[in-house]
Amino acid sequence: MVVCGLAWFGMYNVALNAAERRVDAGTAAMLVNVGPILLAVLAGVFLREGFPRMLVIGVLVAFAGVLVMGVATAQPGTGDLSGVLLCLLAAVGYAVGVLSQKPVLATTSALRTTWLAATVGALACLPYAPRLVHELAAAPVEAVLWTVYLGALPTALAFTTWAYALARTGAARMGATTYLVPPVAVLLGWLLLAETPAALALVGGAICLVGVAITRRTPRHSPVPRTDRTEVPATD
Repeated sequence: MVVCGLAWFGMYNVALNAAERRVDAGTAAMLVNVGPILLAVLAGVFLREGFPRMLVIGVLVAFAGVLVMGVATAQPGTGDLSGVLLCLLAAVGYAVGVLSQKPVLATTSALRTTWLAATVGALACLPYAPRLVHELAAAPVEAVLWTVYLGALPTALAFTTWAYALARTGAARMGATTYLVPPVAVLLGWLLLAETPAALALVGGAICLVGVAITRRTPRHSPVPRTDRTEVPATD
């Protein structure tokens, strides 16, 4: 639980927010989405989930879609090395956080797991508290409300429902579903913020959807011939 709170609610969130101050959204999406690949490898080794063929293919296809979207939205000259490294650090934090959360959910509810992990992350971030108080005093009301929204919905609600789903499926397969985030974000930006996406971004989003669909498929097995039949000897 401590590892989950430090890696995901602490390192991941701080590193990602710091990175997005230094690199554009497209570059951040490409780098952070290395996380599900790392998770699939770690889950295959440490959680003994193995490396199902359809999962591996789907993850690679979805990541290719993220790369296409990243190329479509990346802005040359807007990133630096520190931002790139912070994105990769966030990806590692994500993978380690989910990996450590999975066994905890075997004995702890999704809500309690999320609360405890968030508490650990909050304690780890206490050194930032004086700076927070100073900045809140000068921040506009709109910024404060958006911060409350980010804590209540994308963090509290989404992390709890994530934990509920993770308790009922494999970590690697669950991690692959996060490749739905980039195309959904592009769609919401289009609908709510009037941000017209580039055609290449739409292609990348479609590739992401295909990749996630592949990870959810289970290979068909050919029927095994029955061997429990007993031959009845012929009679005259």
